Amino acid sequence: MNPSKTALEIVHHLPPHYLERALREDVRKGLTTSAKTLPPKWFYDRRGSELFEQITQLPEYFPTRAERRILEDSAGEIAAASPAEVLIELGSGSSRKTPLLLDALKDAGPLRSYVAVDVSDSALTDANSELSREYPDLTLQAVAADFESQLQLLPRDGRRMVAFLGGTIGNLEPDARARFLLQVRELLGQEGGSLLIGTGLVQPPQVLIPAYDDASGVTADFNRNVLRVLNAELGADFDVDAFEHVAVWNEAEEWIEMRLRATRAMQVRLPGAGLEISFDRGEDLRTEVSAKFRPEGIAAELEAARLTIVGQWTDAEERYAMTLAEPR
Repeated sequence: MNPSKTALEIVHHLPPHYLERALREDVRKGLTTSAKTLPPKWFYDRRGSELFEQITQLPEYFPTRAERRILEDSAGEIAAASPAEVLIELGSGSSRKTPLLLDALKDAGPLRSYVAVDVSDSALTDANSELSREYPDLTLQAVAADFESQLQLLPRDGRRMVAFLGGTIGNLEPDARARFLLQVRELLGQEGGSLLIGTGLVQPPQVLIPAYDDASGVTADFNRNVLRVLNAELGADFDVDAFEHVAVWNEAEEWIEMRLRATRAMQVRLPGAGLEISFDRGEDLRTEVSAKFRPEGIAAELEAARLTIVGQWTDAEERYAMTLAEPR
């Protein structure tokens, strides 16, 4: 085995103490408004990541299974439609589905490297350790970066496919999605390349809500984990058990909202952010939006970023789509 595969080197683009500063800024911004919010990225310490892996196995949570089935059935078509020398995966996490895409790209053309991009060193190390054993002849790169603000720092050599899987684009609100897609377009440049995105499709609420509020309570535990993160990182004194998990379908925005609802009035201290905040009984803290899309909406957002669809694949029940787009 190539000795370089024995010790993974992570390229760090995150400034020192970036995550600590970002957490404080998000907390100060999100918890001092009348409608309290936090970004969903703060679910994911090690426990949060483990809980999310459990969610992907739940019978109610179909997006992960649907995306995997699409890749199992159609990865060859996707790779043939836009062969790549470099696969860049944004928010790579555990990279569980990545081998399906890597195998197809290797069969379709001269794939030579895989670039995993995540903010978590542990996720990058764990995932690339497994992939290095499966793909000893592939150059693996791990990049610690924030895909919302640092795409300009990613590798630009060779024809690139940028993969953004898991429906994660739905966690961005419309303005943030528009900025993100423009940044991807810039990353792809003029020499070709493609974007592959996974998106949940609009479904009836009776299908969507159970996927975010499972009967066994795993998603509720995952949702409350953001409070454990604040307690650990900012010395906060949230009573985690005093918040109930709520999932609602926002029909106007066509997204699922996950919320934590205070079951009693309380004061919460967050020394690490220099805050003390109050919750009324029944007050909600919104912790995630998960937008669902219609095919015409996906096309419109991509066109606005000067990206043109060259292929789209859905699961048999048409609950999930994978869309391949190229610069125009």
